[in-house]
Amino acid sequence: MQFKRTVVSLGLSTALVLTGCGITEEGAETTATEDPAQEAEPQEVTQENIESSLAKIETTKWNYNAEDDVYWQVGISYCENPADEKYETLGIFVPGAYMNGVENADGTYTCEVNTENTIGNYNAETAPIVIPVDTPGYSAMTAPTDYVASNADYTKDGIIYVSAGCRGRDAGAPAGVTDLKAAIRYIRYSEESIPGSTDRIFSFGMSGGGAQSALIGATGDSELYIPYLEAIGAVSGVSDAVAGSMCWCPITNLDYANEAYEWNLGVTRTGLDEDTQKLSDEMSETFAQYINELGLTDVNGNVLVLTESEEGIYQAGSYYDYIKEVIENSLNNFLTDTTFPYEANNNGGFASGMMRGERPEELPDGALPEGDMKPIGEEPKDEMKPDREGTQGEIPTGNQTQDITERDDIQRNITESGLTLSGSYETAQDYIDALNAENEWVTYDSVTNTATITNVADFVKALKNASKNVGAFDDLDAIQGENVLFGYGDGNGAHFDPIMAELLTDNESYAAAYAEDLEKTDAQGNTVAIRVNMYNPMYYLEDYYEGYQTSNVARYWRIRTGINQGDTALTTEINLALALESYGANVDFETVWGQGHVEAERTGDSTENFISWINECLN
Repeated sequence: MQFKRTVVSLGLSTALVLTGCGITEEGAETTATEDPAQEAEPQEVTQENIESSLAKIETTKWNYNAEDDVYWQVGISYCENPADEKYETLGIFVPGAYMNGVENADGTYTCEVNTENTIGNYNAETAPIVIPVDTPGYSAMTAPTDYVASNADYTKDGIIYVSAGCRGRDAGAPAGVTDLKAAIRYIRYSEESIPGSTDRIFSFGMSGGGAQSALIGATGDSELYIPYLEAIGAVSGVSDAVAGSMCWCPITNLDYANEAYEWNLGVTRTGLDEDTQKLSDEMSETFAQYINELGLTDVNGNVLVLTESEEGIYQAGSYYDYIKEVIENSLNNFLTDTTFPYEANNNGGFASGMMRGERPEELPDGALPEGDMKPIGEEPKDEMKPDREGTQGEIPTGNQTQDITERDDIQRNITESGLTLSGSYETAQDYIDALNAENEWVTYDSVTNTATITNVADFVKALKNASKNVGAFDDLDAIQGENVLFGYGDGNGAHFDPIMAELLTDNESYAAAYAEDLEKTDAQGNTVAIRVNMYNPMYYLEDYYEGYQTSNVARYWRIRTGINQGDTALTTEINLALALESYGANVDFETVWGQGHVEAERTGDSTENFISWINECLN
């Protein structure tokens, strides 16, 4: 499915001329020289013709938290015609050093910005602004109604913290990102009355939040969003682009996510009925065709492609070799970072769409995040539970444990996501032996402390098992969170994958449902195809798509993913990072060995690492 490139000159743009560093997967510092992202910017935003009847952030209504030394306000409306007032307000939290406050009779404060004081390398004019995107599974994010204690993790380091509520998947895409864009526009609209540099806005999120953080970074000032922003009365005449985006395990690139899942994780499925196996195989082949048309390149400019192979479906070629190298780099980073003896703690993935282990509140009735394991044509069950012994695949429960040696303290656990290891490993070789307990797929050189793997399939079978149906994101019965995301605001799921629709044309159980959903339009008159483009960072980054260079893309990106997660294909984050690097962005990307669907980090704390990265970019 080939798209033609179209370049649109935007009426709004932002010149993010900040200096900073980018870190490659190997950790080497890089600086973009020829920058397509800059070439795509028509002009610096002038913020002329600003239109809004909204009151700007008031200087006389600040609250003060003495313990954290933070001035704060909540309940600030960022759009004139909110679709849901429960969500469409924001709170702002400012380090006390950036304000001169005088207490009012009612206990609030009237504040003036103090440009003299500094915190680290920042003052009130240069301080960055961070915006959390806490939307696991593309769920809604409730706006703050009181003091948010977690802001202090950022304000203590001189960073402004803005927490904006946004609608969730029940409202249908692009509601969530639209709301966050409106909040960003409002902050720029109010910039004269608050501390912080609106040229230094960074978004951050995990899972569905990581995906929407990536979208905030990739879709700056996209014209596709204008009708949706106008519908809620967002400020016009200002930019909604950001300087940087932090993304942990972003569940994104949804146009080919179903096909990527089968190409990468489909090898771990067993017991599929004939029709389901055929669908999985055809989806894998379609993904290979997509990669070969997409034109991704490595850092040396080599085009990455997939070629047919004797074993598996298109498990060869330069793209395949690149995926294998990423896996080996992840393992070797782990060996470099780890001091042996090493105590493994079974750190694996949460279920799909989870953040810090919490279940999203907005799942469709009866649905589980990983979907229902079922063959094509089977009627939906009354109680949607994974069919552990059904024809979709036999998956052991997480309670099954096998001892790999005579030592009782070393265990190898087979779970939905593959194996996890627990116990104490005296040497790196002991750890490698545990990985190889059932099948020798890792070779280790103790002299250089490096490892290689036999192939991608063996890694996936060991550590990254499929935990979702065929149709991982566009479930055959439209019960996944992404089905609801591309529904029409009524909380019901809708199909969105035209590739699956084409492959199911002759299927009596599903063909009509796919065809009907793909033809529907939303309140703005757009089909789901347009809405999927709006929720696909790749649409703006690669000349395969019509949306290439039609947005103001963030300059700085930090992407982390747990390599073990069965929530999405490893290709999701890799493709995003490759596209961004080719586009000219500064990209700090790593896959983290032994971790799943979490705020994955090689070492240290995720929040502290995020803040350190912001400082590296700006100082």
